[in-house]
Amino acid sequence: MVQILRPDEVEKKYGKMFCQGFFTLVDEEHGVAQIIEKCVAQGPGEWDIVNRRRTKGVITDIRMKSNMLVMDTIIGERELNFGPVTTDVGGQGLQALKVEGDEVRTTWYGIAGASVGIGACIPQCSDVIRTEYPDDFKIGGAHRAHVDIITPKLVRVIIGIDDTDTKEKGASWVTSMKLGTTCPIGRFIEHKIIQLNPKVPNKTTNCCSTAVSFAVREEEVPALIEYAVDFVRKESYSDDSVITVYQGLHVPEALRDFGWSCKSVLYTPEDAIRVAEENGVQIISVTGTKGVIGAVAAIGCFDLGERSAGIPEDYE
Repeated sequence: MVQILRPDEVEKKYGKMFCQGFFTLVDEEHGVAQIIEKCVAQGPGEWDIVNRRRTKGVITDIRMKSNMLVMDTIIGERELNFGPVTTDVGGQGLQALKVEGDEVRTTWYGIAGASVGIGACIPQCSDVIRTEYPDDFKIGGAHRAHVDIITPKLVRVIIGIDDTDTKEKGASWVTSMKLGTTCPIGRFIEHKIIQLNPKVPNKTTNCCSTAVSFAVREEEVPALIEYAVDFVRKESYSDDSVITVYQGLHVPEALRDFGWSCKSVLYTPEDAIRVAEENGVQIISVTGTKGVIGAVAAIGCFDLGERSAGIPEDYE
């Protein structure tokens, strides 16, 4: 018989632990998902990276961003490979990720101290709906344990913004940061400042656009977009503000190429509109239209890491 515990019940049973965020983003069209786990410190995340990479399972890539652990996965199931190393150092792995209606079920295995993370730490995070424990579950020690952690099915939405400032006041990156940190819909994930071509003649000052990403339930996407439009309209000092919207975990290659080339090439608004239409980007004129190039480029550059903030000369 399976024992089912809510996060508050897990905390009561095992004591207060350290997971500050745990949510799953899915892209069913491409058969992939992303798990974001936030911990109170970086050390446990680094340990998890090594062990989860070793066991493989459904994880295809795993990386640390400050105290945020980001795991790219397939939607499905794969065998774990703990190997002989577990005799000495334990281990942890993700065997399956399955979408069940509006929920996501992840199946975790842990050996020795790793079972504490999957059995007590993650399950008491408020983002979790419930955790299912088998009858023979034992935490810590030399035990091999597994649990199923169930979370809401979420999607990633990126919102690009450009041209909200003037030469006298305002900054687009500040507008987007305020949007991310104050938005009551979904969960704010990342903020990016996108350096564009500094030689553009019609720029405000530094020629930067900006973008933020959110984890939201699919039915919340229209409300998120509406909130973002209203927010930018109220915060903008410019008559040319544009926002762009993209839903999904993988930015198309053509869109990434456009974003990167906007750092050195002079494009027309028509070029940006064409790229957006071909790659699933929604363009919304908030106070005008001039910001469309930067707002589309912001989506294209969003997953480029620090390169989003640089120009080609920085990497020659």
